[in-house]
Amino acid sequence: MHYSLLTERAYIYWIRFFVRYSNLRHPREMGKNEVEAFLSMLATQRKVSVSTHRQALSALLFLYKEVLGQDLPWMVEIGRPVPTRRIPTVLTVAEVSSVLCLMDGVTALLARLLYGTGMRRTEGLSLRVKDLDFERHLIVVRDGKGGKDRVVMLPRALEPALREQLDRSRLLWAADRAAQRPGVYLPFALEAKYPRAGQSWTWHWVFPSSTLSVDPRSGIERRHHLYEQRLQRALKNAVQLAGIHKPVSIHSLRHAFATHLLQAGTDIRTVQELLGHSDVSTTMIYTHVLKVAAGGTASPLDSLPGG
Repeated sequence: MHYSLLTERAYIYWIRFFVRYSNLRHPREMGKNEVEAFLSMLATQRKVSVSTHRQALSALLFLYKEVLGQDLPWMVEIGRPVPTRRIPTVLTVAEVSSVLCLMDGVTALLARLLYGTGMRRTEGLSLRVKDLDFERHLIVVRDGKGGKDRVVMLPRALEPALREQLDRSRLLWAADRAAQRPGVYLPFALEAKYPRAGQSWTWHWVFPSSTLSVDPRSGIERRHHLYEQRLQRALKNAVQLAGIHKPVSIHSLRHAFATHLLQAGTDIRTVQELLGHSDVSTTMIYTHVLKVAAGGTASPLDSLPGG
């Protein structure tokens, strides 16, 4: 069903948890009351976050509808907690510049690319050679969140570095072909439909790992893309060296991309399309940061005599 491996493992975890919590009763023997009791326990005793609570509910709905084939009325009656909209951590232009200047190598290029395009970390890490279009200065983001494709700009300042990265990637690809290693992972059923496509240069990773690893689904040893932990460590070190005391993550680069575009006068609908948001209200969260940061509303303290 095109779920990620992490989602599959999470669903299995919650379904097992539900069965064990219900004294090993078969789910067919249970229904709305048992599901609501389990979800209530998670909220009141475990005090899980809203996102975790919604994930557990989604896992149980998947169990009943897709596994057991039960499309019952009570499924739609179960209330879903409303997620809390948090104000994102946004770095200033100067802070982004200082952090990026303190990074080097492939992680520096990847961090610059994420900030320069607004891509999510998995979208940047899993870029294929065929997704870069230097002639039209664009990048095609395949199968983004929600299974959607979109197009983002290819920063002209990164073109030389990206071409050099492709040269390094091609050396690894050539070594794999010479050693007759299996091709890279292909999404969904493409590997069955085009069995040799994974060995082609066009499907190779832009940011391949320097080492081989075992594919957790197939058990085949092949070349994966760069591990995100490597980028996380490099970014964390740069943030510390820059003396920034904000909770910065890889996703903060995406937040900075959106905020800085809006700050420069870019239309919010354009930013929405670049980020791949299905609802403009998600993009609007960045305008809330700008309203206060821009000094549009002054504090009453500043108007006091001697304040």
